[in-house]
Amino acid sequence: MTDLDILHFEQLKKDVQAQYLKEYNPSYDEISKWKGIDIIYFQEDLRKKAKGNISEKSFYTYFKSSPVSKLPRIDMLNLLSIYAGYDSWYDFKKNHLFAGELLTDDRDLNDEEMKALEKTVSSALNLHTTEEQPKKQESDAEENSVLQIIDTENQTIEQKTINLKTSEKAQQKPTKKSFQRAAWIAATSVFVILLGLLGFKDEIFQKTYTYHFTDADRNLGVQSDIEIKVIKENESPILYRIKPGQPFIYSSRDKALKMKISSAVYENLEVNRNLENAPEDETIELKPDDYKMALYYFSMKDINGENSEELIKQKRKQLENLISNEAVITQVYDSDIYGLESLDKQKYITLVTTPTTALKNLNVIEMKKEKGKIVSIKFKISTHENNK
Repeated sequence: MTDLDILHFEQLKKDVQAQYLKEYNPSYDEISKWKGIDIIYFQEDLRKKAKGNISEKSFYTYFKSSPVSKLPRIDMLNLLSIYAGYDSWYDFKKNHLFAGELLTDDRDLNDEEMKALEKTVSSALNLHTTEEQPKKQESDAEENSVLQIIDTENQTIEQKTINLKTSEKAQQKPTKKSFQRAAWIAATSVFVILLGLLGFKDEIFQKTYTYHFTDADRNLGVQSDIEIKVIKENESPILYRIKPGQPFIYSSRDKALKMKISSAVYENLEVNRNLENAPEDETIELKPDDYKMALYYFSMKDINGENSEELIKQKRKQLENLISNEAVITQVYDSDIYGLESLDKQKYITLVTTPTTALKNLNVIEMKKEKGKIVSIKFKISTHENNK
């Protein structure tokens, strides 16, 4: 990396900013001041025009400070150059040469070229060794022939000595008594039985319980994924994911069961059961959550067609009734530079009712209700580099 590369990247950031301002009106014209929904709309435009994406963390790292201390990866440089209207990062630099700058297309060797080079060098180094090997083999053959003659001369004496020692040891071994053998067999049998009981004790003493889930309003089976956390004392929670329409089958020899049930469209539910007298087959009702359903609708549906505007108005009105005017709404970022941002009610509703691919990665970290109104929301939009 050179100082000229840093200057070129600062030029590229200005071109990216100019390209975005041709079609959009963010909160600020200067790209270093963008945040929240402006970054989401920029990521959406980048996916559409350059077929790629940069994470929120990378945006804050490379666009919030000027000049930067290091360059992004080459794939990010190429992506931003394509968005600005160039073929690649190299093409962008070629069209923005400084006075006296000599631009060379210096590329590193790829893996295949590196392997070929290593093979050539290795062959050259081993050439001298392979030429000397025949001479060494000839000398080794002569030494082996001499050793073989010496070994055959001593072989008869050594064999006689070994046979004498073996016969002496055989005479010293006492004969085993029959009751010792029987005792050994009996002890082994008892050990095998005890080992089998220890290995299958869970299967012998545990019971199996089956739980079905239905929609409390429609009295039908739940048609969305369910997450179940089984809480045990002094242990980390065990997470189970249940597909739509499937029961939760749980085998245990514990006396109690504590479950926390959550879903994308139903209210969270905590279930406690005394397994000593609990039924082995049970149905649990889940109550639909209007807020989650509205959010799920926009994150999973593609809003288009003649009635799209009417549908958006309907969902906005539904969220306005659910969220308190004094609600505390906080967005959490994957960034060391900018960690939290507060949003007012209207900005948040605009964010979650604008159909974008970013909504598929929106996760509600925490939500609180009081008297039927949502008074606190903490959420995060997870983003991944090159997420097309």
